[in-house]
Amino acid sequence: MPIPEPEAVSPRRGVFANRTLNLRSVRAIGYDMDYTLLHYEVDEWEGAAFRHARAQLAGRGWPVESLVFDASAFTLGLVFDVELGNLVKSTRFGYVVRSQHGSGLLPFDVQRQVYAETVVDLAEDRFEFMNTMFELSRASLWTQLVDLLDTNQLTGIRSYRDLYEAIDDALNESHIAGALKAEILADPDRFLDPDPEIVQTLQDQRLAGKQLLLITNSEWSYTRDIMAYAFDPHCPPGTTWRDLFDIVIVSAAKPRFFAERQPLYRVVDEDLSLMLPHRGPLERGHVYFGGNARLVEEALDLQSAQLLYVGDHLFGDVHVTKDLLRWRTMLISRELESEIADAGAFADEEARLVEMMREKVALDRRQAQLRLERARRGTRDPELAAELDRVTAAAGRLDERLAPMAKAAAELGNPIWGPLMRAGNDKSLFARQVERYADVYTSRVSNLRFETPYAYLRAARGNLPHDQPLH
Repeated sequence: MPIPEPEAVSPRRGVFANRTLNLRSVRAIGYDMDYTLLHYEVDEWEGAAFRHARAQLAGRGWPVESLVFDASAFTLGLVFDVELGNLVKSTRFGYVVRSQHGSGLLPFDVQRQVYAETVVDLAEDRFEFMNTMFELSRASLWTQLVDLLDTNQLTGIRSYRDLYEAIDDALNESHIAGALKAEILADPDRFLDPDPEIVQTLQDQRLAGKQLLLITNSEWSYTRDIMAYAFDPHCPPGTTWRDLFDIVIVSAAKPRFFAERQPLYRVVDEDLSLMLPHRGPLERGHVYFGGNARLVEEALDLQSAQLLYVGDHLFGDVHVTKDLLRWRTMLISRELESEIADAGAFADEEARLVEMMREKVALDRRQAQLRLERARRGTRDPELAAELDRVTAAAGRLDERLAPMAKAAAELGNPIWGPLMRAGNDKSLFARQVERYADVYTSRVSNLRFETPYAYLRAARGNLPHDQPLH
């Protein structure tokens, strides 16, 4: 039987390393479920969350019937400014490059004035980060409700912070009450975006000796039914999704799961009518409720560097895990696929834009030198003046050509907010968070199938600003 050659991989399905990760040294892999092992049709899921939350807010007597959900109006990585009622995008250094108040973008001169002395710092209570797909429904509610608050149509709300918390309560109630997930289970084909390659990916990891864990905030009844629907048709005959995982932990309450010593219960029956406090090691094949990450480490007898956790939530799955436990981390972001495709389609224009920017740098440098020389001479030199006029005119013509190309580059992926990982010429705040807390990142779990469980994922050599002249 011939030995298969490595499968060709589209750049959109790549696995990208911020820090080198030797998968051979990973002994256990923990997975989040929603938007990680399972991906959803965003318009349907977030649209349903929006409608359920809107119904909760209508119960407060608010005029919200005309509010509509538009997923395309937002992107991940934006920040709620709960002090000013704005939605903003910033660079990795926290400088605001785009901002919106209510349903309208702030003009550049207004934005510059408002944020001239402000650096977006996610450690401050003033700023709330959009770091998961669940935030799209929140952003849609926020922008429209800010307009209503500004016109005094929302009773019981005194500040934008109050409004943010009211939206948070409504969204949480939508999930806790179970109506949203009941709607999904009633029509899973409408909500789920299945990935038939994922079961084989997990089977390969098990064949390589990895222990697999499912650690989700979802409750047991939803986890059991939705995983069976999405996974069981692709499992080998006589097996189910339960056979893929050594340990299943539901209602984990992440990020507290990684930060606190929460009590652990063992689920005794399938309908969750009986749970028993559990002490001692976690046992394969059982379902547990709650608990904490330290129990997982003790049960598996592994050190932090031998555990990899995979999730879609930058804070609840990746940031806390890396910051407190030093587990290895992987971020799942399906938006990468369209981002990479958009960048590929724009590659020729990007090359021309880079070349024109080099020309602009040279012209600006020449213009500055001529101005300094004019100041040094202190008298008007016709030849110098003519050269300065020529260079200034050339720079103006180049700016006219650059403007539409730069605008097109800034609108890749989203005409309002632009690319997920970039903010103008800089990395975005989202990219900085990924870089800092995710050892590796990719668009879907099944991309690991192309790398195999034995891969050595190497981080690229970082470029510094002073490297460019060397090349």
